[in-house]
Amino acid sequence: MSSPPSPTVLVVGAGRMGTALVAALRAAGVAVDGPAERDEAGRRAVGPQRRDADIVLLAVPDSAIGEAAAAITPGPLVGHLSGATTLEPLAPHEAFSIHPLMTVPATGASFAGVPAALAASTDHARAGAEALAVALGMTVFEVRDSDRAAYHAAASVASNLLVALESVAEQLAATAGVDRAALVPLVRATVDNWAAHGPRAALTGPVARGDDDTVRRQRAAIAERMPERVALFDELVRAARALAAAPASAPR
Repeated sequence: MSSPPSPTVLVVGAGRMGTALVAALRAAGVAVDGPAERDEAGRRAVGPQRRDADIVLLAVPDSAIGEAAAAITPGPLVGHLSGATTLEPLAPHEAFSIHPLMTVPATGASFAGVPAALAASTDHARAGAEALAVALGMTVFEVRDSDRAAYHAAASVASNLLVALESVAEQLAATAGVDRAALVPLVRATVDNWAAHGPRAALTGPVARGDDDTVRRQRAAIAERMPERVALFDELVRAARALAAAPASAPR
């Protein structure tokens, strides 16, 4: 018996994610077309000049998902790559979403080993999404539509807002003549400890020791040099104190 033909995929969206996906799918031996511009979605997804796409993957901004989906003639599975968006903008298509939990630099990206949040409107759509994940080497976990915003907020805190916080640390260190490079080993070790042992065990420093005098001196220095960040410092100290006071058996 011959094996069934592998699905053909059209990637819509020529940004970093779309371009990286096309390269990765092609390297994995998947028949892929694109990346197509948004206004080509309907014309290229199902057309007389090529085999119809089995899957159309929308690598477009969240605000453009509904419009891009509406341009596609019903037939193929239609998926998006948004972390925060539900499946609703993809109606009436058989729909799925797959959100790689990663950043994509301008130089491209590998998807191997990357966790990805998955949702699907039907078993058929879920199978299609899982087939893409397997081809790319990703591991999937499911996130319900009602949890999408919370999941994506967690991802933003873990990545985007961490970068913003490190920017504050960099600026404060610069007022003492210390370069960002001096902070890098500390940041890496902290993230590694958090990943290996969870937040409570990874917490060190004056808050963890209960050294309130040192915390007060730190606050005074920030009030003098970066007064606009005092409220941020205070809120982070409160969060760190709550973490330090949590039972040792608290969930990681």
